[in-house]
Amino acid sequence: MCVALPGKVIDVRDRKATVDFNGNRVDARTGFVSIKPGDYVLVHAGCILQKLTEQDADEMTEIFSELGA
Repeated sequence: MCVALPGKVIDVRDRKATVDFNGNRVDARTGFVSIKPGDYVLVHAGCILQKLTEQDADEMTEIFSELGA
């Protein structure tokens, strides 16, 4: 099973973004999603699927933390 994770966009160049996942920075493709630094996004398999609100990203991160505990 694969899971999409929420992260915060740090930088955008061409069609790639650097996304921060609790201190882990990963490059992800932007595809057709229009994003800018500071946006929260949902990433799966190196691709940004959609933008999220900060509240939604925080709630998802909390749920994943509880599952891992």
